[in-house]
Amino acid sequence: MKKSLRFFLRFHLLLFFSVFFTLIDPKKVQAFTGNYGINYGRIADNIPSPDEVAVLLRASKIKNVRIYDADHSVLKAFSGTGLELVVGLPNGLVKEMSANESHAMDWVKENVQNFLPKTKICGIAVGNEVLGGADSELWGALLGAVKNVYNSIKKLHLDDVVQITTAHSQAVFANSYPPSSCIFKEGVDQFMKPLLDFFSQIGSPFCLNVYPFLAYMSDPENIDINYALFQSTQGIDDSKTKLHYDNMLDAQIDAAYAALEDAGFKKMEVIVTETGWASRGDSNEAAATVDNARTYNYNLRKRLAKKKGTPLRPKNVVKAYVFAIFNENQKPGPTSERNFGLFKPDGSIAYDIGFHGLKSSSAGSSHLSFKDIRARDCSLILIILLWQWLFLS
Repeated sequence: MKKSLRFFLRFHLLLFFSVFFTLIDPKKVQAFTGNYGINYGRIADNIPSPDEVAVLLRASKIKNVRIYDADHSVLKAFSGTGLELVVGLPNGLVKEMSANESHAMDWVKENVQNFLPKTKICGIAVGNEVLGGADSELWGALLGAVKNVYNSIKKLHLDDVVQITTAHSQAVFANSYPPSSCIFKEGVDQFMKPLLDFFSQIGSPFCLNVYPFLAYMSDPENIDINYALFQSTQGIDDSKTKLHYDNMLDAQIDAAYAALEDAGFKKMEVIVTETGWASRGDSNEAAATVDNARTYNYNLRKRLAKKKGTPLRPKNVVKAYVFAIFNENQKPGPTSERNFGLFKPDGSIAYDIGFHGLKSSSAGSSHLSFKDIRARDCSLILIILLWQWLFLS
């Protein structure tokens, strides 16, 4: 009786694990496992330390984070926190990584492998807004850098853990209105298509930095601000697809899907790697107000919480990283560039969109996190004991 029971349990446990590992395809790694994340920019001299930021993010229950480099103080601070991090290879290193595969390997070892698995580095963004940017020399170097970084990851057997991407601005598009008419800009397309072909092979998404704030600011006379802010509005209709859009973000994402389809990559997923709204601006940036920033970011959270797709891709749940954690007081450019933060330098909220900030909720959040860790560890111990009883006794 005991033998038959053990055989029965062995059979069904093996069946469970075979189905489990079939469903979770190790070749299709995902850097973004939730649908709401945040960018952690650090061009400032008054923001909290990385250790404090890690506490703040856990208190706010934001686990998906992007940084624009691979700063070791951040990687160390995030160790053991469970935060899922995409690190950045800065534009200044793209040419070097493209020209020399061994340098790419050294960079990956030093900035990624050395910190895994305690720091959950799940992605590398190779460059930021390279294609369509001012330095056209980088355009031709981007694909080589992407390939060399990916090959390094693969040789280190990390390709089932770390996803390789690059983020694009809307400067890569020739037009985006109506959404169905969007195509890649002439001159950019010759670099974009080989890049997309490679990303298609390795299962990477199309990453888009997109700001309804900037679109509205560029044409306030013809764009309804309510449409940009997810507020009640007539919206727009796309005459080609017969689809209706009640907010600008969905339309901008679908414009990217249209461009991808036109280029031959209909199945590629679009992920929003930056979006946000400035809370303060210059005299010619009237839309940059606290009220508008609160409205946009609050409604963005509501939109993402629905876990819905767009009108053109209803089955592709929209995922977005908001920009950004803090205002960055040392960023160049107009005043708006320094005022996209959700939190103040002391960790308190800049305006209320449902977060509580560092001071009021860090202790409770840490307690919950430790409870989760204990529960996870207990589950793991039970599985190990069950496995030993079934197969080793």
